[in-house]
Amino acid sequence: MSTEKATFGAGCFWGVEAAFAVIPGVMATAVGYEGGALDQPTYKDVCTDKTGHAEVVEVDFDPEKVNYEKLLDAFFDLHDPTTLNRQGPDWGTQYRSVIFFHTPEQEAQARAKIEQLTAEGRFKPRPIVTRVEPAQTFWRAEDYHQRYLEKRGLASCHI
Repeated sequence: MSTEKATFGAGCFWGVEAAFAVIPGVMATAVGYEGGALDQPTYKDVCTDKTGHAEVVEVDFDPEKVNYEKLLDAFFDLHDPTTLNRQGPDWGTQYRSVIFFHTPEQEAQARAKIEQLTAEGRFKPRPIVTRVEPAQTFWRAEDYHQRYLEKRGLASCHI
């Protein structure tokens, strides 16, 4: 079995991780920080909104069981990609809508999905503000953030 990685930022990573973890074909998830300038950032660092990191979920998936397009569909279903640096009550660049691509194929698929959703008018009249950026260093979040909702017997949070 081969696995691939996908990385998504869609607001607070707790609910995003819970949503991706139950998709058949997703082998593992981890929450962390990506896209900023500080090495080994902590949650406290990222919450200052000064490091440039986004809260993200790194997904390991089996492409024979779930394709990247289905993961993109899930990503766009579970958050509002039209709100700049905000999801629900959470605001700041760490909550931005972002896709970190790992391959040129992922980049092309992410950009095509945004074009498709825009053409369909799915989020009209607001434009999709999701950023598509090359994957950078994924900094795994502290252990207490991993599977946060599951550890507390919760199915979801406010997203």
